Amino acid sequence: MRFDMATPVGEESWLAYLDEAVRNATDLEKRVHAIELYKRAVSLEPGSLRLWLAYCDFFWSLWGESQDSSSGWSEEERMMGRELFSFGAALALWQQGYESIKYRVSDSHELWNRWISHEMGLLSKTRTPDGIKRITHLYRNRLVTPHLTWEETSQAFSSFLSEYNRNAWEDTMKEVTGQAQETKRLIADRDPFEIRLRQAQKSQDVELEKSIMEEYLEWEMLQSKRNNDHPDIGIDLCCGLFDRALTGVFATDETMWNESVVFLSSSKLNSRAVSNLLDVLERAVKHCPWSGKMWNRYILCAEEANLSFTEIERIKHAATSEDQLYKAGMESMIEMYVAWCGFLKRRAVDAGAGDEAVDVADVGLPAALENVAVVGKRLYGKDFQGDPKFRLERIYIQYLTERKGAIDEARAQWNKLASVPIHADSHNFWFRYYMWEMLIFSSKPASTRSPTPLSNANGLRVPTLATSVLARAVARTNIDWPEKVLEVYLQHCNDYEPPASMRRATDRAHKAAKEIRRRREREQQEKDEAYVAYYAQQQQQQPQQQEESLIPAEPPASETKRKRDDIIAEGEASAKASKRQKNEDHLTTPLTAGQEQPAPAKRDREHTTVLVEGLPADVTQVKLRQYFKPYGHINNVTALVQESDQSTSTALIEFKTAEEAQSALLRDGKYFGQSQLRVTSGHDLTLYLANFPPAADENFIRDLFKDCGTILSIRWPSLKVNTHRRFCYVSFRDRDAAAKATGMDGSLLEDKYRLVAKYSDPGQKKRREGALAEGREVHIQNLDRFAPESELRQVFGKYGTVLRVNVPTTLAGKNKGFAFIDFETKEQAEKAVAELNNTKFRSQILQVDLSKDSKIRSSAKIVNAERQSASPAPSSAKDAEGDQAMGDAQPANKPTLDEIKTRTISLMGLPDTVNDARVRALVEPHGAIVQMTLQPAHGGAKVEFSDAATAGKAALQLDGMEFEGFKLRTGSVEELRHAKPPHKEDKITYGGNKDTKSQKPKDSSDAPKTIMPPPAVVRRPGAQKPGPRRAIGFARVRQQTEAGSSGATNGKPAPKSNADFKAMFLASSGGKETEKKEKGEESAGAENGVDG
Repeated sequence: MRFDMATPVGEESWLAYLDEAVRNATDLEKRVHAIELYKRAVSLEPGSLRLWLAYCDFFWSLWGESQDSSSGWSEEERMMGRELFSFGAALALWQQGYESIKYRVSDSHELWNRWISHEMGLLSKTRTPDGIKRITHLYRNRLVTPHLTWEETSQAFSSFLSEYNRNAWEDTMKEVTGQAQETKRLIADRDPFEIRLRQAQKSQDVELEKSIMEEYLEWEMLQSKRNNDHPDIGIDLCCGLFDRALTGVFATDETMWNESVVFLSSSKLNSRAVSNLLDVLERAVKHCPWSGKMWNRYILCAEEANLSFTEIERIKHAATSEDQLYKAGMESMIEMYVAWCGFLKRRAVDAGAGDEAVDVADVGLPAALENVAVVGKRLYGKDFQGDPKFRLERIYIQYLTERKGAIDEARAQWNKLASVPIHADSHNFWFRYYMWEMLIFSSKPASTRSPTPLSNANGLRVPTLATSVLARAVARTNIDWPEKVLEVYLQHCNDYEPPASMRRATDRAHKAAKEIRRRREREQQEKDEAYVAYYAQQQQQQPQQQEESLIPAEPPASETKRKRDDIIAEGEASAKASKRQKNEDHLTTPLTAGQEQPAPAKRDREHTTVLVEGLPADVTQVKLRQYFKPYGHINNVTALVQESDQSTSTALIEFKTAEEAQSALLRDGKYFGQSQLRVTSGHDLTLYLANFPPAADENFIRDLFKDCGTILSIRWPSLKVNTHRRFCYVSFRDRDAAAKATGMDGSLLEDKYRLVAKYSDPGQKKRREGALAEGREVHIQNLDRFAPESELRQVFGKYGTVLRVNVPTTLAGKNKGFAFIDFETKEQAEKAVAELNNTKFRSQILQVDLSKDSKIRSSAKIVNAERQSASPAPSSAKDAEGDQAMGDAQPANKPTLDEIKTRTISLMGLPDTVNDARVRALVEPHGAIVQMTLQPAHGGAKVEFSDAATAGKAALQLDGMEFEGFKLRTGSVEELRHAKPPHKEDKITYGGNKDTKSQKPKDSSDAPKTIMPPPAVVRRPGAQKPGPRRAIGFARVRQQTEAGSSGATNGKPAPKSNADFKAMFLASSGGKETEKKEKGEESAGAENGVDG
């Protein structure tokens, strides 16, 4: 164990260092020095194949050059070289290298082949019986050692026997083959992992290689425990795999080194176990000098190996000689000092310890505490309050109590800790202090002591100091678990205190409990209010989204979710439909503060759907449901399609569970009336599609796969909880069509969108990215309202690299009592949560948890960048609906809120599966859009046009328009707030893959071609209210204005818009255009049923 010599660390560093040394070895002295460096390298990296090969090759070259008179060596150097670099020494070095790496299953043959070729070269010259016997022995041992090139080794041995011992060839090969059966099994078991590793290395995918290696090691460690017949070979193979990992991609990985140490510590039980473990730990601290955990184990192992105090002290000095231990905060330094202080304490309290050990502990333990405090103050300034777990202080207190008997001095240490807020507000600290006082109390003579208080306190021995500790804990108003402290306090007083003290304790506990309840209620109320305010502000201040159709990218992580989180169940064609609709409307009411979003029921359609063929051509949904009802609950008839020959129909039926779907398969071959059915599983019929153009609709999808086969149904996800979804499920008629469609996966659409077309598998989800999804975001509650971001960054930075701090603030500049912090890794975030939860920060006890995902994105906004100046600029300004106004306009050009209101309309009647891009494609042909906000939860969108005239024209043209089987209507923003998305019965189409535009309602004249659902109910604004209708997007005018504009023209009722809107509308055009617009208004009014 040498730490005073600056040496390279790791295989790569050593190879580069040695290469330079060999290049400069121009004389014998430098060559010997290079050999010493090689010895040092292989002692520190004994499992490195590349270092052993380089070492053996260099030594072999020195032997050859010492034998060659033309090598350029002087005669004296050659004579000395022949002694230093002999042939026997060279062969022995090859054997030593092979023994060190022979359990590297994948590449040990590289050194073996070189070594055995040299042995064979010697035998070819001597051909001695001893030489033949030696090589036979080497081959036998090699063939019972697992390695991937076993067959090549066996063939080489066969050739050797054929040449040098032909008579024994048959018996020897038969014997070797029999002995190697277990070896070949071990090789076959590991071959799949080795193939995957080679592929990852060939592709230069380091992360994949690491993942496979970790999986391989976990499996190998498990095998080493199961292989009871040959336990040693299992351990050796696992050690060989660790050598490969730790000299390769995991050379500086603290976790992998720790895994290796734990494996060796728990597996190697022979006399050399501690010595071997010590060597591994020496390598570990050199590769990971920042790891307090490794230094801790190194010191502990050195103590177990009975190394001298001087040697262990040298290890401790090596750990603190550089600043590596402080690389990730104080934790690693404290972990190292825990081992060092534990060593000093155990050495001093040992029964045979001398005065020297006690003197060293007297000096060393306080010095360790002081060193930690000095470094902490240097790193964190006055904010450093010490180790929250006070591990070193506990060791020192134990030493003072057990070895020195200095009770008062130990109690002074406890009181010193109690003066620090980080400990004083921790119930764990007070409980440990209390237990220590009780230990001291119980260690004294107790001849008159009774555990049960007497009615007369005379003679009762009371643990007054222990009671005092708990009383101090109860008095702490900010302690993290006051309920538990009260419980322990009362129990203690009941066990040990006299009645008067018990009465006072009960009174105190009662008052404290009332204060605790008020504290909890206040905290909950503040938290609820803060959350409501924060998320309300987040909804209003959502960052403006770029138009999705302009972003050529892979689908966002939220779009790769393979299930719909919120799906409105399609209703049955029965009288219960309207009742269920009311229930669904009731379920969409907003949740109050503190309520949690109920978890949606998971649906696995791919395993709960059956394909039914051969149904009667005129079958109805009701009959179909009745027929299959005995087999389980039917969630939905996904498709009911009449075949092109109009003789039969085909259906997809979704059951509630996979077991029910399996039961329905019993109907296969049975009759439905006069028609014999074919019922098969719907598995592998459905594809998951994503990353298609944002404006793609059902016609686009059907046209895209028209050459693949018949499409039975297309399901779109509900956007009510997440407007950014862009995927759908396409169910094909047969598996061949679905398989052909998967061939389009990766196709480039519109030169920018890479299509995803895969078999639907709800069991698999793409890994989501980002701090929240990766568990790197920490949520802080109960934050001091005046705490600045800089302090949070400083405090949490002790536990890892802080990438982002988000502290929501009020208009007054105070924070809202909570914050979010992103760390670089998940481990850092978890460490911060473990260390800082229920700790005091300023005047509050922090509640620190990992953030939880909220998938609700209830609206989507599209902003026309070229027309942004048409809306107000200040970010603090809100329009009449509370939406964030747009920026970048000059003050002189800002429209007023009333102007924005007059040119804004609401488009309602949209299904909640239609995204903003499709709505924009629908609306934009009717006029230039400034911005559009889609609100799927209300089944509509709020659209701001460039001017009021355009808004009015668009409102007239869009009102009553058919859109994907739904009738649209226009109205005010206020109407949109109270609107609900339209509900449609199970969609039933005829003709399979026919274009939806060609489908017609089912009637007596065209029955064979189409099956249509019952017409959807379309609600029109103001249908139950008398009086004239308001113009779309305008506020209601006063009664006088309405009365003045309510006259009739030519006996016809007045247009549906009010007078102000009409005047503005007419003023924007002239002549014939005006007449056309008036006629359009009249026609629209008649269409909507406005009577005079």
